[in-house]
Amino acid sequence: MAVNLDREQLAATMHAAYEDRALITTAPVRKAIERTVGALDNGWLRAAEPTDNGWVVNDWIKQAIELYFLIRNAEPSEAGPLRFYDKVPLKSMWENRTSIRIVAPAAVRFGAYLAANTVLMPCFINIGAYISEGTMVDTWATVGSCAQIGANVHLSGGVGIGGVLEPPTARPVIIDDGAFIGSRCVVVEGVYVGKEAVLGAGTVLTASTPIVDVMQQPAKVYKGEVPERAVVIPGMQSKTFPGGLFGTPCALIIGERTESTDKKTSLNDALRAFSVGV
Repeated sequence: MAVNLDREQLAATMHAAYEDRALITTAPVRKAIERTVGALDNGWLRAAEPTDNGWVVNDWIKQAIELYFLIRNAEPSEAGPLRFYDKVPLKSMWENRTSIRIVAPAAVRFGAYLAANTVLMPCFINIGAYISEGTMVDTWATVGSCAQIGANVHLSGGVGIGGVLEPPTARPVIIDDGAFIGSRCVVVEGVYVGKEAVLGAGTVLTASTPIVDVMQQPAKVYKGEVPERAVVIPGMQSKTFPGGLFGTPCALIIGERTESTDKKTSLNDALRAFSVGV
């Protein structure tokens, strides 16, 4: 059980083995690596977790994932008619997770956690990712290694959620509770999307993307973080280059979800209330 995990001892072992790779040839270290990734798979450990002082990155867990790749050999595996060849096996034991629904050919790697009442359309979930209760991952969406997805989140079709495995101390992408990520959005490089925020279709957020609140005077600019309940759409801003004046991507905060939009029959309706594509 999770209560039997000695986090301090595991962390010390991972830090030591990450600095001295020769240690991964020893049985105790290999067992500690396997135990850490197994605990990730069961949701007992997380690569990043919320605390009273904000989100904390567990660098030693990310180190364990990297070391796991080193101690594993690629092996063939099958899932129905599909065949794979990988160092990391696919997640299994679905008979013990009856509240989870997965539509073929969704693929979830071992070491990723799915909470109760999650629904996966054909998508890909990488090792170290954490998907909280009641979340929907729609068709052809991807969730990268160590990404943290909150409860009751909707990742629409074609969404790309980056992971950030390296460097181990870097914050992974975090999509907090109740957020709605519109079709073909891309969120990478450790960006944090606040609770109940809405990203309109095609929004691309990187660590350096200006996120401009155009509802304020003067406009307020965020980088790397979307405020709670913000409604965000793709935008452009002018920038002068030696070759002339061109538009460069940004994101625009055009409003905030209100109690009235929360009560609408669907989040699509709420987005349309702000004239946002879905």
